[in-house]
Amino acid sequence: MVYGQIFHRHSPDDCFINVNVGGFKQRMEHDILKRFPQTRLGRLLCCSSKEAILELCDDFSPSDKEYYFDRNPHFFCYVLNFYLTGKIHLVDGLCVVSFCQEIEYWGIKERHLDFCCSSKFHELMEVSEDKGWDQGSGDQQLHSSDSSIDELSALDEDIEMFDGTWCADVRRNIWIQLENPGYSTSAKAMAIASLTVVIVSIVAMCVHSMPDFHQVDLNEKEIENPVLTFFENLCVLFFSAEFILRLAVAPSARKFLCSPLNIIDLMSVMPFYVTLACDIMDEGENPDLENVGKVVQILRLMRVFRILKLARHSAGLRSLGATLRHSSHDVGLLILFLSVGISMFSALIYCVEKESQESELQSIPIGWWWATISMTTVGYGDTFPVTLSGKVIATLCIICGLLIVALPITNIFNKFSKFYERQKRLELKQ
Repeated sequence: MVYGQIFHRHSPDDCFINVNVGGFKQRMEHDILKRFPQTRLGRLLCCSSKEAILELCDDFSPSDKEYYFDRNPHFFCYVLNFYLTGKIHLVDGLCVVSFCQEIEYWGIKERHLDFCCSSKFHELMEVSEDKGWDQGSGDQQLHSSDSSIDELSALDEDIEMFDGTWCADVRRNIWIQLENPGYSTSAKAMAIASLTVVIVSIVAMCVHSMPDFHQVDLNEKEIENPVLTFFENLCVLFFSAEFILRLAVAPSARKFLCSPLNIIDLMSVMPFYVTLACDIMDEGENPDLENVGKVVQILRLMRVFRILKLARHSAGLRSLGATLRHSSHDVGLLILFLSVGISMFSALIYCVEKESQESELQSIPIGWWWATISMTTVGYGDTFPVTLSGKVIATLCIICGLLIVALPITNIFNKFSKFYERQKRLELKQ
């Protein structure tokens, strides 16, 4: 038995409730409200106590069976229309954010928007979100950045996972200092040391490729530079110790190993150990291992992954990774547009240039290369049209390339700006 039936058990008014929204009064039938039991007014019918009713409305009069709501009376007219038609419409002159707050209060879902207002609603929401990001401050922006809040919550959850584990306090303190450079002076010093070793490793890798630093033995066989080898071993030792320490104090080893940044750290040291193992195996001069040298060279080139370790210390690089991860649709469209343009212009340039003996565009595959460097405005100049019609097609190819590349770049840049601002706010919160 619901609360209203206790006071008016045999009254014919049991089929109605009286609603007072900001002074606007309306009598509503139970049957209409029962059509949407998940809404606020629909849930009132299921209340069995006054306390339950007051959780859904601001005040309640048992004698008049009147429910009071301190909300916008003008918007409530649209709510009444929703109960009658099952569709909600946008309110003229009402901010889209306020509209979302109102329908959320009354328990109305966005899917109930009529088709005439649905597209306009999503457009206004996108504009509102873009303005919120552009402003860069304010409570509304902080509340709209759900992903930043989620990341902070994830960090808090990681810290809470230490409770009840071995050496919880020590591991928690080391973990926080490794993850949050702004936590203390020692944490900042550790971050600077890690960044310095990364830079030294990258410089050593670049210097190693210079012919002036190459050395040979008595048999004219190229050998490693001992100074560069020393720095290389020292950097790898530091990276390995850092990775093992982070793994040892991590609240969850599985979660730690699945993190993209930690995968990069592992890939930056693995080539060294695999190369060392290959060198040991190659000492026996086994004929089955004749390709080990090529494998070693490839593995040494994989040291370039150490450059990605800078992402741990750079909000910009982390934002770039998040942008590419969340812009797969835009990047896919860019590749699709370029592929269509390259295929079309390569065929066109082949048709007009194949009769000319001076032209190098004598096949469509060569036209692919020309169209690629032309549409991306690289223009190496190694392949170019010589006929008048070929130059006209080349002009159209370059113009179309500019337009095609520019279309999705704006969205990608906006997303990068959003993620970068989020990363900076997250660092401030930490």
